Amino acid sequence: MENQQQQQQLLEVEQCVTSIPEDHEATCWGCGLRLVFASYAPVFKCGWCGAITQSNPTSRKPDSICFSHWRRLRDWFFVTVLILFMVFVICGGVWAVYPIVFSISNFWGIFHCILTAFLAAFTITSYCLASFKSAGAPANIRWGRYPMVEKSDLENYTFCTYCSKPKPPRAHHCRSCKMCVVDMDHHCPFIGNCVGASNHRAFVIFLISVVISCTYVAIMTIYSSYHIWPSVDFPNLASSRHSMNSMKMLLEIITTLASSAFFLSARGVVLVYLAFASLSVNAGICVLLCQQLSYVYEGNTYLDRLNSANVMHRERGLQNLVRFFGCPYSISRVLLRCSNTGKLQDNSWSKLL
Repeated sequence: MENQQQQQQLLEVEQCVTSIPEDHEATCWGCGLRLVFASYAPVFKCGWCGAITQSNPTSRKPDSICFSHWRRLRDWFFVTVLILFMVFVICGGVWAVYPIVFSISNFWGIFHCILTAFLAAFTITSYCLASFKSAGAPANIRWGRYPMVEKSDLENYTFCTYCSKPKPPRAHHCRSCKMCVVDMDHHCPFIGNCVGASNHRAFVIFLISVVISCTYVAIMTIYSSYHIWPSVDFPNLASSRHSMNSMKMLLEIITTLASSAFFLSARGVVLVYLAFASLSVNAGICVLLCQQLSYVYEGNTYLDRLNSANVMHRERGLQNLVRFFGCPYSISRVLLRCSNTGKLQDNSWSKLL
């Protein structure tokens, strides 16, 4: 019985490999079988294991020690800057904002303290998950010899010349992390880690928490600055407001406010800095968050978007966001129903037109 199975496998291999005239030969890296082609092909796929092989693979030299140290120092620098900024926003905001809030109302002071603690814990937790969790290393798989590799075991796998290991589809090698990452989006120096299949959701949740926290900080600092700002008079504006155009009026207001800022206390200076910093960071993170959500909606990653061939085979829709965030069944049903209703309406309008 075992001999019959082995003979049947050998016949399948012969049908997959030796059915072409013997003009060009190559060896599959996945199963080690000798492949024969009628004409030269720079890239070919094994008919047995499904592995993709390049006829003339480019030799990859290992990165130099200086290059590896530079990437590591770059990541440590950006991670340190981000952690210090988060600590300064939390501590500086508590020191500058809450004495003013408590002077207005004890109830709202306690409420905002609890809300600040929740946002800080949520942001730091999501950051740690995105930073310290593995981005998604490929699973170990058997390769190299035919009896050990069964049919279609390495379907659409390629060979990583850096790791000298099989690389699954939609995986990319990161030279900073020195490993292949499944569904790699990009390497983020601010978290010191790649964004891949295992931590992509934590990274997007971290971006959402940063947007919410920065918006809250901007609102609270502007509100507190309004209460402690020195009194401002506009004598020129009051006397000649009918003869001044809107541009001169705006310039007069900005000049008067800037001159009064020299009389701010240390708490007021911290409030102004936190307001501008939170608004600036919020603008940049909002752009990155919208980009990430659009990629998830399309079922792609940033690196997939660079390759137009991968984009054509992805299905876009709200179901990708539901699957990405792992929404509960009841919520996912409502969202998918709304998405399907919108698609039906678009199809009906297109037919009418």
